[in-house]
Amino acid sequence: MSTTTRRPIRRALVSVFDKTGLVDLARDLSAADVEIVSTGSTAATIREAGFAVVDVAEVTGSPEMLDGRVKTLHPRIHGGILADRRLEDHRSQLEDQGITPFDLVVVNLYPFEDTVAAGGSFDEIIEKIDIGGPSMVRGAAKNFASVAVVVDPEDYARAGSAAKQGGFSLAERQELATIAFGRTSEYDTAISDWMLGQLEDLDLEDEQADGADRAPAAAAAGESGTDGDSAFLLDMDDQEAAEAGLRTLRYGENPHQRARVAVIDDENPGLAGAEQLGGKAMSFNNYVDADAATRAASDHDQPCVVVMKHNNPCGIAVATADEDIASAHARAHGTDPLSAYGGVIASNRPVTLAMAQQVKPVFTEVILAPAYEDEALELLRTKKNLRILRIDERPRTGVEIRQIWGGSLIQETDSYQAEGDDPTTWTLAAGDAADERTLADLVFAWRSVRAVKSNAILLAKDLAAVGIGMGQVNRLDSCRLAVQRANTLGEHAEGEQAPERARGAVAASDAFFPFADGAQILIDAGVSAIVQPGGSIRDEEVVEACRAAGVTLYLTGTRHFAH
Repeated sequence: MSTTTRRPIRRALVSVFDKTGLVDLARDLSAADVEIVSTGSTAATIREAGFAVVDVAEVTGSPEMLDGRVKTLHPRIHGGILADRRLEDHRSQLEDQGITPFDLVVVNLYPFEDTVAAGGSFDEIIEKIDIGGPSMVRGAAKNFASVAVVVDPEDYARAGSAAKQGGFSLAERQELATIAFGRTSEYDTAISDWMLGQLEDLDLEDEQADGADRAPAAAAAGESGTDGDSAFLLDMDDQEAAEAGLRTLRYGENPHQRARVAVIDDENPGLAGAEQLGGKAMSFNNYVDADAATRAASDHDQPCVVVMKHNNPCGIAVATADEDIASAHARAHGTDPLSAYGGVIASNRPVTLAMAQQVKPVFTEVILAPAYEDEALELLRTKKNLRILRIDERPRTGVEIRQIWGGSLIQETDSYQAEGDDPTTWTLAAGDAADERTLADLVFAWRSVRAVKSNAILLAKDLAAVGIGMGQVNRLDSCRLAVQRANTLGEHAEGEQAPERARGAVAASDAFFPFADGAQILIDAGVSAIVQPGGSIRDEEVVEACRAAGVTLYLTGTRHFAH
């Protein structure tokens, strides 16, 4: 078959969750005398726009079932998609069964990734695993010899144009099929990654015995520079490992990875040797998040609570002089209540009953604190899966070791020891000097932003984070993310719009703004003051943007990357 051969579009199957551009597509298809077959809300949208549409149920002779889980899974749909019309036998079978083939399939999938990102419940996320959509997309993509498939609203205009001009060529249909397979691959990967993450909550095997021996433990901690020196620690059987001071974890970062944990200093066991007072055995990822959480909490002298998720804080706050640790927790949780689900909570003060009562209703993986009130511990222990750890105060000084291929990176711990960490040394570059309350928020934001993976932007108000932009590959996106999260994730009554928490907040940036555009996003969002290291060749542009807006800007001369 020639790659220029076009197949006319006479019949289209359209089933989309995202209705963007749908009416325009229906208009173009109708103008080209294309019969449109559609499902549920898609059909309703097309019909309300004044265009003819045939319901899938009319084609299949079966109503939608099981809350919409079954509607397109039918031979009259998939036969019409999968018939290879180059083959006489396929054409004959369609005629025998009274099935009319489709020339175009337009489908976009349930928003699984968006539902996960928005913090949907387990059941909500499960229901956003699309079954019929990917089946139609894959069927049409496989059969690109006979069918064109469109999965991106940006290609709707192209489909409408093709309908008016004799259809897509074979090469164009193959190109569209490639795009479609890419989309279903991304979708399945997102589902697989999420499902693997859910295994964290399953008791796959028991925690192994405890013990202590510094030599093998030191190797496990990365003090050796070669993989071979440490590999034997995973190859030991469980009894040998226990005798060597290694505790076997259920698995590593992912279920297919073996993992163990070791205490390298019996006198200062730290998190690795923390006393567990309740809950399931710790996992590899629990330890990683718990370590980041305790470090973030220890960065503050005031009573502080941190909620950590995937090695980034989704909430952090300190108590004011007339508040207690429960108040700090309430405001830390309020930073991002959606992401707090399944998080790790660290407190640098004993957990009170009032704080425990706030923690109990929220699914939490781990809670760490130097102590617990008796009533608080009793209440938290009623959550059988909650890992409750007692940890000593974490030292702010020390050395960090990160293993790399063939060696180790060794550095002094970043503990706010630089001269620029003292706010009395900051340079006022624009705007009025901050009043006492604003300065306190700026200091809090500066001491909190180090816990965020760079590029890091943290918005704060009343000694609590209200928006965090983390882990982006450019600072502009981190600024956008911080503002978006501040203005969409605040708690509010059902039916009410989320408060614009960025307005009137202060902002901290872990490194300089390379251009003024990032700072301008914060300014446009209503931020009243910014603290950042400075040092860019375009510092003056950032200063001028703040000056023009009347926004206070401090330069510290110190940065706090956390990769």
